[in-house]
Amino acid sequence: MNRLRLRIDFIPNGSLGPGKIQLLEAIRTTGSISAAARTLGMSYRRAWLLIDDLNRIFREPVVSAAVGGKHGGGSELTESGNTLIDQYRAIEREAYAAVAPRIDALRDALKPTPDSADTDAEALADDAAPAPGCAGRTSLARPCQR
Repeated sequence: MNRLRLRIDFIPNGSLGPGKIQLLEAIRTTGSISAAARTLGMSYRRAWLLIDDLNRIFREPVVSAAVGGKHGGGSELTESGNTLIDQYRAIEREAYAAVAPRIDALRDALKPTPDSADTDAEALADDAAPAPGCAGRTSLARPCQR
């Protein structure tokens, strides 16, 4: 399977890439920075620092956190956070569409691996099915997979 990973450097402010986007998506799903961090196998501190970085570089906060209390705390994405995910995923899809033929050409130039016959058949079957969260679209890179 081909995959294109994008990182956008906003010099000198900071950067946005797949790791931060995955963290935001996990927060949207779990409603918690700590649960999102566990899901991604990172420490709470690391997750908090990444969110703090995003809240620092963008005009509007991307995550709002509720202080613990009787029902505990939690976190949720702001409208800006949801828009950030949508914009990044759209850039990812558009970039892949623009370079897919070149990626295919590079893939065709790769040396075969011992298990490539098995993985090629699996990849073709996987590529025929829409990626999760893609609303029926298919793509070799499946960049909108969550």
